[in-house]
Amino acid sequence: MGPLTYPERFSNLPEYAFPRLRSLLDVHAPGGEVMHMTIGEPKHAFPAWVSDIIAENVAGFGKYPPNDGSPELQASIASWIKRRYGVDIDPATQVLALNGTREGLFNATLALCPETKNGAQPIVLTPNPFYQVYAVAALTVGAQPHYVAATRETGFLPDYASLPAEILNRVAVAYICSPSNPQGAVASRDYWKDLFALAEKYNFRVFADECYSEIYRNDPPPGAMEVAQEVGFDPDKLMIFHSLSKRSNLPGLRSGFVAGSEPNIAKMKQLRAYAGAPLPLPLQRVAEKVWADEEHVIENRALYAEKFEMADALLGDIPNYMPPEAGFFLWLPVDDGETAALKLWQETGVRVLPGAFLAREVNGENPGAGYLRVALVAPKEETQRGLITLRDCLYR
Repeated sequence: MGPLTYPERFSNLPEYAFPRLRSLLDVHAPGGEVMHMTIGEPKHAFPAWVSDIIAENVAGFGKYPPNDGSPELQASIASWIKRRYGVDIDPATQVLALNGTREGLFNATLALCPETKNGAQPIVLTPNPFYQVYAVAALTVGAQPHYVAATRETGFLPDYASLPAEILNRVAVAYICSPSNPQGAVASRDYWKDLFALAEKYNFRVFADECYSEIYRNDPPPGAMEVAQEVGFDPDKLMIFHSLSKRSNLPGLRSGFVAGSEPNIAKMKQLRAYAGAPLPLPLQRVAEKVWADEEHVIENRALYAEKFEMADALLGDIPNYMPPEAGFFLWLPVDDGETAALKLWQETGVRVLPGAFLAREVNGENPGAGYLRVALVAPKEETQRGLITLRDCLYR
């Protein structure tokens, strides 16, 4: 049998979460004032000076922007990596500014996944639940996505080491999201060390999606690059991805970055030259300043900390409730996520996302089926009303 065509590769991909949510809920009238707690779109204020920087650099919209990121933006990103993780990188050769990290998470697999691995179709490992771009990137290059459940039993992170050797021998890329979306679990230093040892043994790359790294409750989550440096992990086997969407409440800026070894970044730059869309220059100037400022990040983190504590107080007595370590979602246990989401919508107007919509059924089991994802992005008072309504509808 010949290679699969483009449509055939995607024939078994589940519908994206939010169209599925609309199909589930929108055929029914809401039972009260509509309150959105579904999408992870930050609602806190971004730094007030952002608009001033855009205005000061508005003439830049009349120029083609630097394809790889301006030297100033690359330097600002490299300086942030040094401050946050204690790792020195060359801004000119080891950083690529992204038009949103989704672009990088997708294009990294296009640029770096081989056509075969040990004479067979390559495998791309992804947590389950997962960010859909991981699987779509794998399918686009003709690789096989392999979904590994991230459950309470595994600390809500995938246990890739438990896979059989016949799978691991074909792995070309392993995606890992820490802090994890949707569960808010943080990969420990030991977790990273074990994953790197596995990657060295079976010769695959680790793509570390760390977009929620700056929203945490207590200690800063350890970063993949800092642990890799500590243990001497091959830098050609690691790529890290970060974003200003969550850290700085700027999802509309579409600004992120990927950092890694010089050869890997060179391959991604080559792909970007043909198929990428660089960030407009005025927005690059904004990103340059935002990466350099930590005051607004600290203030933002404090707002989320208040909502974490509020959620614990309101929902902490729910059996198997798990306080998130980081990120801004609750992963709430229910008997069935779709049934619970529909009941909540029809009786109260509160809109949440069934966990099954973020996961894939494997061997008859969907690891998200018994959960709801609830976003804590709205202002504190609105979030409180939503959580009280949710608690009284589903748990009382």
